[in-house]
Amino acid sequence: MNIKRVAVVGTGVIGASWVAYFLAQGLDVSATDPMPGAEEKLRNTVQRHWPTMEKLGLAAGASMDRLSFSADLETALKDADFVQENGPEREDLKIELFRRMDAALPEQVILASSSSGLLMSRVQAACRHPGRVVLGHPFNPPHMIPLVEVIGGEQTSPQAVQTAMEFYAAIGKRPIHPLKEVKGHIANRLQAALWREAFHLVEQGVATVSDIDTAIAYGPGLRWALMGPFLNLHLSGGDGGIRHMLDHLGPPIESWWADLGAPSITEELKQKITAGVQEELQQRQSSALEAERDRLLTGLIDAKAGSRTLP
Repeated sequence: MNIKRVAVVGTGVIGASWVAYFLAQGLDVSATDPMPGAEEKLRNTVQRHWPTMEKLGLAAGASMDRLSFSADLETALKDADFVQENGPEREDLKIELFRRMDAALPEQVILASSSSGLLMSRVQAACRHPGRVVLGHPFNPPHMIPLVEVIGGEQTSPQAVQTAMEFYAAIGKRPIHPLKEVKGHIANRLQAALWREAFHLVEQGVATVSDIDTAIAYGPGLRWALMGPFLNLHLSGGDGGIRHMLDHLGPPIESWWADLGAPSITEELKQKITAGVQEELQQRQSSALEAERDRLLTGLIDAKAGSRTLP
């Protein structure tokens, strides 16, 4: 594996974040996006992320000057060793995009998608070389969050999955390999389960948007930032560990599952959630929240990286 030049296709929120991360890892990046003004917006975003990249640590040779941009897809793909795609979350557009990328590149170049929920078996359908198509789903923001979910479709080769896993690990990510293709993969399905009940509680008038955010941010979210749900349950079980916890709380947990809601995101619920978020924000600006989130995440990531105990 000798990946030195990455093509980033689509430079919205996720794509721009990937660009900053790849540059910080000392890679050459060729980016493309057909939207008017995309290059200027991308370079401004990378510049905004760069102080965070410096705090997290730059690799040898890392530089914003190693970014090139072309609005033309095929031009941007030239000489790429790896492709990170971040186009719109529409299956028909992804299929056509991957068909074009597949036609433009040698068959050994991995085509990875940041898709939040689409199946690679469908995305690779029009490719001449479907074996090199993989999911490389990051977690927002990719320039900070280590997780990447890597899985192939029905026609993806095991070697392509292995190469993608090795590449992401080599640049400091924490890749995981789901054992089966499912909509939403792993992390987004877990998020969706929480969102479902959060929306239900607001819909039913059980809690405000602010109270739900507080309940997670100052409750289980603090523990989840350090360890996952199973290890947290294990520690909650004391000397008996997770088996004692399941024996003790299994029936109550099942009763809570049975009582969970199944809301629909109606126009009324959209308005209720939006109003709740606006009330919670008050005079705070989203840009200030983002900056503070990144500052605190930097410290947390550094602390976790220095731990010799956490898995």
